[in-house]
Amino acid sequence: MKGMMLQGTSSDVGKSLLVTALCRIFARKGYNVAPFKSQNMSNNSYVTKEGNEIGRAQGIQAEAANITADVVHNPILLKPRNNMTSEIVWLGKATTNINNFYEQGIDVITQSLNQLEEQADILVIEGAGSPVEMNLLDREIVNMKVAELADVPVFLIADINRGGVFASIVGTLQLLKEKERRRVKGIIINKFYGDVSLFQEGVEWIEANTGVKVVGVIPYLPHIVIDAEDSLSVREKKVSGAHLDIAVIRLPFISNFTDIEPFFFEEDVSIRYVTHAREFGNPDAVILPGSKSTLSDMRFLEETGLAEKIRTYSGALVGICGGYQLLGEKLLDMHGKEERGGMSGIGILPMETVYEETKTVKKTIGHTMNGLQIEGYEIHYGRTEHIEALRPFLHTEDGNEGVCAENGRVVGTYIHHLFHKDEYRHEWLERLRKQKGLDSQEKVNVTMQKEKMFDLLADEVEVHLHMDYITQLVETWEGLHHES
Repeated sequence: MKGMMLQGTSSDVGKSLLVTALCRIFARKGYNVAPFKSQNMSNNSYVTKEGNEIGRAQGIQAEAANITADVVHNPILLKPRNNMTSEIVWLGKATTNINNFYEQGIDVITQSLNQLEEQADILVIEGAGSPVEMNLLDREIVNMKVAELADVPVFLIADINRGGVFASIVGTLQLLKEKERRRVKGIIINKFYGDVSLFQEGVEWIEANTGVKVVGVIPYLPHIVIDAEDSLSVREKKVSGAHLDIAVIRLPFISNFTDIEPFFFEEDVSIRYVTHAREFGNPDAVILPGSKSTLSDMRFLEETGLAEKIRTYSGALVGICGGYQLLGEKLLDMHGKEERGGMSGIGILPMETVYEETKTVKKTIGHTMNGLQIEGYEIHYGRTEHIEALRPFLHTEDGNEGVCAENGRVVGTYIHHLFHKDEYRHEWLERLRKQKGLDSQEKVNVTMQKEKMFDLLADEVEVHLHMDYITQLVETWEGLHHES
């Protein structure tokens, strides 16, 4: 198989972003390239055109590669429900029918790799965490085991920004088995501040003391806005001067927070995450994002005083998916999908949510009351019922969806990617600007901006990587399977 695998000395070293960059770089060179991650752990998911769930990062990487995202790009997705359990999404569908996770995992990973080998010229594979978690080595299916199954060379990424870069590289290589070390054909230093030429002595030391080529020193790229994979990568955006202040409630089990990403392209919009009532302030709008454990997050809102802040807030309020459920009066979980039982919600909207055994995952198209088309997707177990008559947010083929209350001040919906729709986001922001006395702004084309970001990311990374070396290695790699 032609391809490569990016592994990291730890989590959050930039693997997902660099795989995205390499997918676009190889695509621009004329290769049919595809991303792959055997197992992802994230509540930030992506819905394929068939209505299946995969990790958000692999969906975005497929977009960068100019291909359609598919379950084979991420066959196993684990979505944490709490600190002890996770939902298993297997080939895009939630399941409890896994008897031997390791053996069945190896089978589905192998099948996916074989399918991708027929579809793609080059596979860019992403690892997870560190390849030397010693207590997991006998059952890991995310790092060196995947490199072995695909039989591809490995590039090790280290984040210099967090410190200890030399120890993390040397330590990781020392803990690998000898045959695994032979598979590592390059080291990438990521998130370097300042002039990368100043690290030349560091490059020479690493190569002299490890025997592995440093194939690039990538600068820190804060201006690159690409959908993040998990909550480790949640970022804020601060704007000076006259601007809109949007507060996003930072739930402990926040999910699909990339619903907020389009605001990063709006020049006069500030995004800040709020975790306690003392941080709430006086925002122009509040967004309650999705949640993988709505009952636990409702408890968090009460304990931090945020529930009361939201109840008494008089500005624009939007609840998406789990955030929509939280706005209601009751949350009832008789099947134990999150935690068996129930509790009161924030109580702004006269409705209650009942958690069902069957999960809803689908693409949805609807129209707002003033005719704007919304396209997005739904991922939820809950069924929300209105106790009193409420104005719907959308008209869809299946009927009415969501709530639009208090003359549009409060919106609740199950539709993710609501703000990715340029017309709706622009109209919503323009109302806020008018209320605050700010100048009107031109509508931003998020799809165009994302494409520009993919190319900008590829440009920045390509100039700092030894792409000739990487490409030649991928093209001529004969693998380690022939060795005894």
